[in-house]
Amino acid sequence: MSSALTLYRLQQIDNRLKQVTARINLIQAQLDTNVELQEATSRLNSAQVTSHTLEQELIEAEKKTNSFRVKLNIAESNLYAGRIQNPKELQDLQKDITSIKKNMADCEDKQLDIMIRLEASALELENAKKNMDVTKGKVIAENSTLMAELITLQKDSENLNVQRQAVIPTIDETTLGQYENLRIKRSGFAVSQVIENACDACGSALTPAYAQSVHTSSRLVLCPMCGRILYSN
Repeated sequence: MSSALTLYRLQQIDNRLKQVTARINLIQAQLDTNVELQEATSRLNSAQVTSHTLEQELIEAEKKTNSFRVKLNIAESNLYAGRIQNPKELQDLQKDITSIKKNMADCEDKQLDIMIRLEASALELENAKKNMDVTKGKVIAENSTLMAELITLQKDSENLNVQRQAVIPTIDETTLGQYENLRIKRSGFAVSQVIENACDACGSALTPAYAQSVHTSSRLVLCPMCGRILYSN
């Protein structure tokens, strides 16, 4: 198989893949812009953020409570160990213990408040997930034709990508690079057929000898007008 023919077949795959991808994106956009689905998504995202935030707050509150608990254990140990005899030091230590207990109680109250809110948040998150599932099902049912097309297109895309991956290794790197550059410059059409001694893409007439070289040459032959790679049956 000639390089031009291989590139022509790759171009057919690429152009079809481009069409399929564009249609998939369009359908997906239509489904994603459903107002009810957007509201369900927003509710779910909000519930997830709230739940995560409260979980982090609870972790921090637990750390602070544990820190005060350790300080309290140390302070009470020093108080009851009998090592401190100075009345002023004992008085200061008792004040510290009172302050630590108050701070620890405040932290425990905060923990309890966070736990209550986290429980409510978990319920809201569960409801938001259920609502999302119901909404998705409703959107799918209302857009069954689009969904059927989407599934078909996704399968087409997979098959086309498999075909492309099978062709790519048969093309040398330099030739493939030339093809890719031309596709960018020429709106996806890097290869043009020669029909009746003319470039089918730009209509430029070719001499019989030049047209024959497209068919017989082992090298790529370019259209002298548009620069596309020429292919001839």
